[in-house]
Amino acid sequence: MSAIATPYARPSHATSIAIMGLLFFIIGFFTWVNGPLIAFVQLAFELDEVNAFLVLMVFYLSYFFLALPAAWVLRRTGMKKGLALSLFVMAGGAMLFGEFSTQRWYAGALSGLFVMGSGLALLQTAVNPYVSILGPIESAARRIALMGICNKVAGILAPVVLGTVVLHGMGDLSAQAAAADAAGRAQLLGEFAAKIHLPYLVMAGVLMLVALGVLFSPLPELRPAEANAAAEPGEGARVRGLFQLPHLWLGVLCLFLYVGVEVLAGDAIGTYGNGFDLPLDRTKFFTSFTLGAMLLGYVAGLVAIPRFVSQERYLGISAVLGIVFSAGAFLSHGYVAVGFVAALGFANAMMWPAIFPLAIKGLGRLTETGSALLIMGIAGGAIVPQLFAVLKQHYDFQLVFLALTLPCYLYILYYGLRGHRAGHAARRAAR
Repeated sequence: MSAIATPYARPSHATSIAIMGLLFFIIGFFTWVNGPLIAFVQLAFELDEVNAFLVLMVFYLSYFFLALPAAWVLRRTGMKKGLALSLFVMAGGAMLFGEFSTQRWYAGALSGLFVMGSGLALLQTAVNPYVSILGPIESAARRIALMGICNKVAGILAPVVLGTVVLHGMGDLSAQAAAADAAGRAQLLGEFAAKIHLPYLVMAGVLMLVALGVLFSPLPELRPAEANAAAEPGEGARVRGLFQLPHLWLGVLCLFLYVGVEVLAGDAIGTYGNGFDLPLDRTKFFTSFTLGAMLLGYVAGLVAIPRFVSQERYLGISAVLGIVFSAGAFLSHGYVAVGFVAALGFANAMMWPAIFPLAIKGLGRLTETGSALLIMGIAGGAIVPQLFAVLKQHYDFQLVFLALTLPCYLYILYYGLRGHRAGHAARRAAR
């Protein structure tokens, strides 16, 4: 891998990093705005919690269905055209969501989210391996951490922007709607739902402008099959199929579980706070607390990796922190418990930057397909939070949260300690 660092150690390298940073900012904004959107749709469409959490399920399931087709598209369009196409698809989804939300048609609004998620699946399938192979794979976690800072700055801003522009006074509106007759309630909620239209039209316009900018940018094409060749001479030639790569498949499961707990800590933290009867006008901003903690985690990772600790060892440390903070959330109450949930952001921060490069290491010509499989793992963000929404209807919400997060962090710990090396020794012995 180290051989690829030299060809891109030129001025275009900084430009490529800047463009990737902008794209990760966009990914972060459209991903983490889903947290406050749960509260929005619950009020605007008069939904219970389980149906409101379909926002997350539909959005993240789009990754599962579109990641492999995205890899096929990218092989035919190339990097720049594929990135531009992904942004145009996202713009279309944003317009659909804004329009159907204004009409208070929930199925239509969910279809808009699915289209946005489809565009993000294409975008994520391209940018993650691109950043991973832009330099030595051993330091990929540092580059992805830098991208993560861009992602989480956007994630911190998204709930604040939506909360200020759309959700302002939502607690009072909820009380007014509950006290009004059917006609009055429909009028109040219709006016509230319509407030989402203009912000999403603006987002769509920005996405189109960025798409055109990327299309005409100096962003260089990278060839993953060449850049991500196996570290050991001859090793890559012996890898004939994905089923010879157990570290990849274990990594897909690891990413599935990681995204599940990441989304649970970020997007469900408001619901967690509501379990303690905390005010709605405060819980709508809780997602920003988790993302603020993630931002600190990225900074810590940038400083520590690989100078003081390897990315795989840091992954193990992060998993241990996740176990500790999950236990703290279970054993405390009120704002303290919410603080422990937010602290999971710090534990989660460096997991994606470590898991992704460890899982695609040495894939060579299979890098695009392997990356797509990992992107499919983002579907964990659909399943784990939805399990939380359903199970908390029947059991204590703190116990459900712990029962979901603890096994996930234990598996992530295993992958950081041993799972990422699965199959490497056998391939070396076969040479």
